Amino acid sequence: MESDDRRLLDAAGILKTFAGGVRALDHVSLTVNRGEVHGLIGENGAGKSCLIKVIGGVYRPDAGELRFMRQPVSLSGPAHAERVGITAIHQDGGLIPLMSVARNLYLGREPRRFGLLDTRRMNAQAHALLARHGLHVDVRRPLGTLTPGARELVALLRAVLADTPLVAMDEPTASLQPAELDTLASILDSLRAQGRSAIYVTHRLDELYRICDRVTVLREGRVVHTGPVRSIDRRRLISLMLGRPYRPSTVVPLIGMCNGSQVQANDPPILEATGMTRRQVLAGVSVALRSGEIVGLGGLLGAGRSETARAMAGAMTLDRGEVRVAGRPVRKWTIKGAIRAGVSFLPENRKTEGIIPSLSVRDNIALAALPKLSRAGIVSDARIDAIVDALMKRLRIKAVSPRQRVCELSGGTQQKVLLARWLATRPKVLLLDEPTRGVDIATKEGMQVLLDELAVDGLAMLLISSDPGELASNCDRVIVLRNGAVAGELAGADVTEERIVSAIAHAGK
Repeated sequence: MESDDRRLLDAAGILKTFAGGVRALDHVSLTVNRGEVHGLIGENGAGKSCLIKVIGGVYRPDAGELRFMRQPVSLSGPAHAERVGITAIHQDGGLIPLMSVARNLYLGREPRRFGLLDTRRMNAQAHALLARHGLHVDVRRPLGTLTPGARELVALLRAVLADTPLVAMDEPTASLQPAELDTLASILDSLRAQGRSAIYVTHRLDELYRICDRVTVLREGRVVHTGPVRSIDRRRLISLMLGRPYRPSTVVPLIGMCNGSQVQANDPPILEATGMTRRQVLAGVSVALRSGEIVGLGGLLGAGRSETARAMAGAMTLDRGEVRVAGRPVRKWTIKGAIRAGVSFLPENRKTEGIIPSLSVRDNIALAALPKLSRAGIVSDARIDAIVDALMKRLRIKAVSPRQRVCELSGGTQQKVLLARWLATRPKVLLLDEPTRGVDIATKEGMQVLLDELAVDGLAMLLISSDPGELASNCDRVIVLRNGAVAGELAGADVTEERIVSAIAHAGK
């Protein structure tokens, strides 16, 4: 039991139930002390984001009590929470992409002169704040033009500017590169030094042990452990998350197998893109994908990985280059044409380019496959239900029913729904941009097994990942990009985490 003078936040017996009787939080209790970073972990759907929304005033609990600085509080919304002393950063960031970086930082607390917005002072203060933390960007540019990681840091610095005793962060590092993670860690160290506190939701155990003082584990909406991070090892933490002893996957890799035989380098590609060039984006990138093969795409931030996938999916026009499908050149390569040819693309940003939050799980899955499921313009509900049911079972999508709105699901489950959508089209080629970002350990292992199974089925895949270990575990070949051009390629026995790291490091010089 913590001494009362150290306790900043007490959440006691928090209960939150959604439509269909699903208990997202089942009498959850959490204590955050002054001057600590408190980790919050659990599988997708364990209740982490829901708890952050209760603490941040987005949701009102059905039962239980919040006490802040020893006083009971009943939060009516995020603005009320901030007035009380709690600032929350949710997975969507809560910022406005079309506004400038400076306006986002000071939104609602803009410096004024004679009652008018003092733009010059605001920009100068924003520039100084970002530079102090190693972010050197033009604060006058729209926030949406920054990298996802930089946007996450802007959201965190906005919370720091609020000067509240508690900052609650829901997966702030999902889009961060290693250097940006260093910046985040230094910001949290400065908060701790000021006696301020943070709740830190993450799926990455390396970050948990590096950044957090204590940790609370949620499973199926209940607290199953709270204690100092250093007093519990990783295997035990994962076992607590899963509710069973953790044994790393021992599945024999099936990657590179198609109908029982190894993919050969001289097999004809299903999709071949050569000389893809777009000014200041891509410089002559060539990628070939064969049936049953998983090709990885690695490189530093800004190397052109996502742009390569978008070009191959028909989502980005090229100045030069050629795309061939089954050996035949395509004159005009568009998204519509790519889908018709059997090429599906899972984008990195599922919230803005993927799911449709207001629609159900069923409708989100069926969306891209509707043209193939229709007969004379009429779509059979029975066929849709059968396909959706089969994919939900195969991908282990946890939902009350297929009719549940997708926005009510966890981020990792939404990722599965988006993958199910493209699998419903029965593609020949699948382009995956950071498919395991923001998913828990068990889901990540399940995704790896699924990719193996899809390769055995003959699907050709392009896998983009910022995690060299993920590329090494999944890929037959790995192409390394630098400044929009191919800087190297690894194949066979050379596809190891160490050699991928070395190739990326060498390419970055």
